[in-house]
Amino acid sequence: MAAMSPQTRRVKLRERLEAVRLRGLGEKKEGRRCAHPGCGREGAYPAPRSRERLRDFIWFCLEHVREYNQKWDYFAGMSAAEIDAHRFADFTWHRPTWRFGTQPGYDPGRMRMEDPLGLFGSRSGRRRANGSAGRLEEMMARMGLAPGYSEAELKRRYKELVKRYHPDLNGGDKRLEERLKSINEAYTYLSAHLAFQRRR
Repeated sequence: MAAMSPQTRRVKLRERLEAVRLRGLGEKKEGRRCAHPGCGREGAYPAPRSRERLRDFIWFCLEHVREYNQKWDYFAGMSAAEIDAHRFADFTWHRPTWRFGTQPGYDPGRMRMEDPLGLFGSRSGRRRANGSAGRLEEMMARMGLAPGYSEAELKRRYKELVKRYHPDLNGGDKRLEERLKSINEAYTYLSAHLAFQRRR
């Protein structure tokens, strides 16, 4: 969202001040009579006119606004099903919603999501599967593992490489630190690949 310019900010502030009818400190407030029939007191307390016109107020004195509020029922005239539907719509502020993938303008072809293991099919499924296989081979090469490796082999190899390339054991060599990061990445990838294979 673009930031508002100072000019726009001033205009908005002026509109808000006018909307809430702010007055000067010493300025006298206009008198407003209580809307209850026969009451001559000042109407200083707003009450909504109806469920459909919540921002359209009737003004009462304190005694009559209390009386009005005690009698007023927001759900008057609604069935139990309508009340439930209204309360459910409160979760989305009474705005329209759609199930995922069905909203207007949805185009699955434009969606981009990472799928390194090729779990989801697509129009480019074959190319993605080849890319996934290439990535798997690259990660196994980093760890020095052959296809068909087991979880125990992966863990053993990981421990060996961490001991060999850990910067703390090699005088803080930055090149070894980068190598260790790539080993960690390969270990995470290959562990996830094994977990996925077990679930299939």
